[in-house]
Amino acid sequence: MVVLDDERLDAVFHALADSTRRTMLQLLAQGECSVGELGAPFRMSFAGASKHVKALERAGLVSRTVQGRAHVCRLEPAALASANAWLRYYEGFWSNHLDALEKELRCEASRGK
Repeated sequence: MVVLDDERLDAVFHALADSTRRTMLQLLAQGECSVGELGAPFRMSFAGASKHVKALERAGLVSRTVQGRAHVCRLEPAALASANAWLRYYEGFWSNHLDALEKELRCEASRGK
């Protein structure tokens, strides 16, 4: 089983659990955005958008730099890779179990003929 930093993984899945933050990540996948640009599609204040960005930062999904008065955010894909590794383990688990179930069902079907 893949062993990952539990606190980081909890923070990643917490951040991904919110549709606003997932949309923000999609925007950042296109390139850097200011906090204001990330909040614009939701018509939220800078403070509201910043709160979401902080959750993404805690998870390691986003980094933020201050350029003058602008807070510019960048996607940090390494945290997504760790979550993906955790999910891949379970993908293998389910694939193996579903393959075994399929084999058993085929055996039962051939015995019933």
